[in-house]
Amino acid sequence: MIDVKPREGAPASQTLSRGIRILEVLADAREPLSIDEVASRLAVHRSVAYRLLRTLEDHGLVARDSAGRVLLGSRLAALAAGVAHDLQAEALPELTAIANELGMTCFLAVLDHDECVTLASIEPRHAVASVAQRPGTRHPVTRGAPGKAILSLLPHGSWPADVPASLKEEVTDAAARGWFDSHDEVIPTLRAVAVPLSLRGRGPAAIAVVYLASHHDDAEIAARLGRSAAAIREALGG
Repeated sequence: MIDVKPREGAPASQTLSRGIRILEVLADAREPLSIDEVASRLAVHRSVAYRLLRTLEDHGLVARDSAGRVLLGSRLAALAAGVAHDLQAEALPELTAIANELGMTCFLAVLDHDECVTLASIEPRHAVASVAQRPGTRHPVTRGAPGKAILSLLPHGSWPADVPASLKEEVTDAAARGWFDSHDEVIPTLRAVAVPLSLRGRGPAAIAVVYLASHHDDAEIAARLGRSAAAIREALGG
């Protein structure tokens, strides 16, 4: 059963929480879902799911295909583009250059509560096979290279509770060299390399690549990411 309760300490609005969860369910599904499937994943009655979907559809946040199945609506793209607009505008050319130079999916990740969330992502233009890393993808900040890069920018008192000492040591050691790597931590078989992106007046972020295999070694990848991180920082005034 999917927990649709709001975060602890947040105002309780079950309807709003369920509507947001529908968007998350559709994003995770990667394919259109029937109303019954949406209802099942939210553990609500079909009529409840239908009313929520109708409201989201009225606002362009969800749409239906020719078979009546539900998918995310185009209005979400406009909303997403407005999130940290200047950061995305400066980052996207750098992400594109990295993706095409290294033949890997490159993405910008930011912190959201205790999760690492993909804000923008670019897949390589001419790669035979690439890994999809869609905006909105999220996982615990304690897992994966970009999550650990973000943790390195936070004081330990702001880390999620019950972080093991081994992770603190790992992040400290990797921070000393300036980059982070991971393998099989978020998705089996996938590797990632990330560098932290610290910007004045903004929350912690990271630039990362995700891939299956590469002839580039991790230090080389990290150096390329580091140059783009420096370019973004300079463009945004540090």
